Amino acid sequence: MNTVKKKTGFLYTLKKNKVAYAYIAPFYILFAIFGLFPIVAGFGISFFRWDGISAMHFMGLDNYINLFKDTLFWKAMGNTLFIGIIAHIPILLGGLALAYILNSKLVKGENIFKTIYFMPMVTSSVAISIIFQNLFGNNYGIINWFLGLFGQEPINWLGGDGSLIKVAVIAMFAWKWVGWNMVIYLAGMQGINADIYEAAKIDGASNSRVMFSIVIPLLKPIIIFTIIQSSIGMFNLFTEPFILTNSSWTGGVNNGGLTLMMYLLNKAPQGGNSYGYASACAYVITIIIVIISVGVNQLTEDKPNGRRKHL
Repeated sequence: MNTVKKKTGFLYTLKKNKVAYAYIAPFYILFAIFGLFPIVAGFGISFFRWDGISAMHFMGLDNYINLFKDTLFWKAMGNTLFIGIIAHIPILLGGLALAYILNSKLVKGENIFKTIYFMPMVTSSVAISIIFQNLFGNNYGIINWFLGLFGQEPINWLGGDGSLIKVAVIAMFAWKWVGWNMVIYLAGMQGINADIYEAAKIDGASNSRVMFSIVIPLLKPIIIFTIIQSSIGMFNLFTEPFILTNSSWTGGVNNGGLTLMMYLLNKAPQGGNSYGYASACAYVITIIIVIISVGVNQLTEDKPNGRRKHL
């Protein structure tokens, strides 16, 4: 009997599907040049002292060690986590509440409200920062003017000892992201079978009962996604505190508005030329984001009930 030997191997597969590979090749080539190469190169640079021009000097782990010894780095870390954790409360709860109200048809003009709430996400961060700078201004700020109507003294939100700068940043960060989460949650709620809502109404379930017993459990994967996404946005926070503190790379008075991204860019390329040190900082931030993402998934993962089988 004649047996036909099948041709296998990478070269044969490549030749057979050359047209398909030719179509997808531009993406992978561009990704390798502008995505993969900078990632690998940045990791390598983090082990060197380099100013971007002169020769590179190998330093091993010194950049990472010096980073963790820097009190300003930990100040930026604390500010970033404080802003992110506090801001996530209105971002998550506000987004869920707004989405539920729009989905339950309690208000008319759903599309108008969706556009209004989502508008901060597509508005220029610089424009938003300038508006909030006027809101929290010391002498002519709208908030201080409103407080003056009740006989309160003006509050130096963006100055003083620097402790209140984070309040303005939190308000702006939450205001920007709550509309984004609202749109995502609303899409998830509209994907829930209407029969589930009808069954809940027949059983006499209140709106709060439907929200906490039906909507939130079914939206769990979407909620996890938004938490991870806004956490990434938290560690990328730069424009808002930078504008609010009058373009200060140190985060204003007593570094009250200093974030990790401001700290990184102050080392290179804006405030300095310590590219190796800045690369080390960037990879530490990346690792923190990965840890938070994995941690959120692990904490919210459905675990087996763990019941023992009796023999």
